[in-house]
Amino acid sequence: MDWLEDAAAVPSETHRQQAAARQSELTKPPGSLGELEALAIRLAALQGREKPALQRVAITIFAADHGVAAEGVSAFPQEVTVAMIANFVQGGAAISVLARELGASLEVVDVGAATATGHLAGVVQARVGDGTANFCLGPAMSEQQLALALAVGREALLRAERPELFIGGEMGIANTTAASAIAAALLGLPAAALSGPGTGLNPDGVSHKAQVIERALALHRDRLDGPLAVLQHLGGFEIAALCGAYIAAAQQGVPVLVDGFISSVAALLALRIRPDIAPWLLLSHASAEPGHATVVAAIGQRPIIDLGMRLGEGSGAAICLPLLRLACALHNNMATFAEAGVAKE
Repeated sequence: MDWLEDAAAVPSETHRQQAAARQSELTKPPGSLGELEALAIRLAALQGREKPALQRVAITIFAADHGVAAEGVSAFPQEVTVAMIANFVQGGAAISVLARELGASLEVVDVGAATATGHLAGVVQARVGDGTANFCLGPAMSEQQLALALAVGREALLRAERPELFIGGEMGIANTTAASAIAAALLGLPAAALSGPGTGLNPDGVSHKAQVIERALALHRDRLDGPLAVLQHLGGFEIAALCGAYIAAAQQGVPVLVDGFISSVAALLALRIRPDIAPWLLLSHASAEPGHATVVAAIGQRPIIDLGMRLGEGSGAAICLPLLRLACALHNNMATFAEAGVAKE
């Protein structure tokens, strides 16, 4: 995991200043486009150009299963994971539709579904195991599996060949349980504060999920001495892959649009491992999953939109992309006062 020691790229202050100066010259009252102005300026700094663009967008979905599903924490069986992987590559899932409509590339990576997916055409095979172990009984993964899963994310980012924006998504039965457990460990909060319905649990199911997480936290408490240890003991292969992809994107100078709860927990892990990646992470939407607001507060950003979504798959981030593209179009294509012959004062 030596590559985790590599520093993140540094956004261009020169291009940030150039973009801010351009915004001040566009034919509108200063600040009248609100956050759209700030987003365009931020993207200019990240992309190192006065006029940012978001035409080459790469979406990668990491899929894996979780041994903690044996504790009855999900409303659906693990067979759903493979079915959804097939749905992704066949074009029927929400993120598949969104990727087509947005002209974004879509890659689906099997990091460790409980059932092998080698028979499915179009799925990248990068399996670390047949799902993680039940973290109520022991570590979710070995140190070697952790290193492999992180590298799966890095390799996916490198395959994308420096897109103008990267979106990571996830699929895995019981992964909201793993994400809640990670967040509870990182933030020192009770599991109940971070547990939600996930795939559709009722209140009793949510309470049971929190109790399961508390058991795991008690079991591993003395070994959770850093973000990598938390990820190894409580995480999932797809969460680790997301974490690795986010760090690699920042190292390569690629902006990341972070999806909802699970993706944001992966982003929080990535930040704890490499705090210098913070400028490269943009939070896309406010998930309806109850724990998301707490994770967002820990990251220290405000999501761009709030539509009450909680699907995962990278779908909330994809929904946010047209707004970012419009922010760039306004920044790039509006006339300046001089070009329009309009008096600035």
